[in-house]
Amino acid sequence: MWQNSNVTEFILLGLTQDPLRQKMVFLIFLIFYVGTVVGNTLVIVTIKSSRTLESPMYYFLLYLSFADSCYSTCTAPKLIVDALSAKKVISYNECMTQIFALHLFGCMEIFVLILMAADRYVAICKPLHYPRIMRRQVCLILIVLAWIGSFMHSIAQIILALRLPFCGPNLIDHYCCDLQPLFKITCTDTYLLNLLLVTNSGAICLVSLTILTISYIVILHSLRNHSAEGRKKALSTCTSHIIVVVLFFGPCIFIYTRPPTTFPMDKMVTVFYTIGTPFLNPLIYTLRNAEVKNAMRILWQVKTSSESRG
Repeated sequence: MWQNSNVTEFILLGLTQDPLRQKMVFLIFLIFYVGTVVGNTLVIVTIKSSRTLESPMYYFLLYLSFADSCYSTCTAPKLIVDALSAKKVISYNECMTQIFALHLFGCMEIFVLILMAADRYVAICKPLHYPRIMRRQVCLILIVLAWIGSFMHSIAQIILALRLPFCGPNLIDHYCCDLQPLFKITCTDTYLLNLLLVTNSGAICLVSLTILTISYIVILHSLRNHSAEGRKKALSTCTSHIIVVVLFFGPCIFIYTRPPTTFPMDKMVTVFYTIGTPFLNPLIYTLRNAEVKNAMRILWQVKTSSESRG
């Protein structure tokens, strides 16, 4: 990997330098990461195994769960291992790879959330045309386009990162590699670079949130014409989506749409949307969704009965 510096590795300062707190970080985030992987894997297996969850909404939810698992894996394992390490070292190539992966799966999550909102809009506002518009082939094309868009976004971020010159201290005051922490230790003026970051990552966050907000306003407004039962079911689904959108976009906008300044809370805000949100998403979508809960219950009963016969 081409690099524009003499630095071959970075030292991550992590969330804390206190030994006792580092042990707490290890335990807490190990639980979070295991819960994230198990929860999202359970959602994926349930959707793949259940014939009642073949609608486009669950097709997109499957990819959201996959993106969540990968997104959390970009940072959580390194954070967990470093919590028990005396020296938290990450090589230059690993750092660049982490930046690429973070933005790839983070952007994919954004695009899937938009697709889920579009699916709900068509289902609620254009119910008669829903089977024709949201065909499986159309859903597949949309997912492919989402991957392509995410890849292009990540390429733009990595090109920006690879052009950063490092000629001084290699201490990153963070628990992972991202452009903002690297801007603090690069030996060049970062005003233009931060402007490029805001017009890329920041614009994606703001434009996507605007699209999602308008979509759900239209959806909620159109629910007035539905029956009480239909309104209740649609509200339950949309509420889950809205909760996930707020939890994810709030911290992202705080990090990526501001001038080149840093705050003490930046690391905890990053923890929230890179580790916290992927952990909460499967809980939100399963606890508030009767169809997913029923499918999981059936899957568990089938597994239990097959084991008892065996």
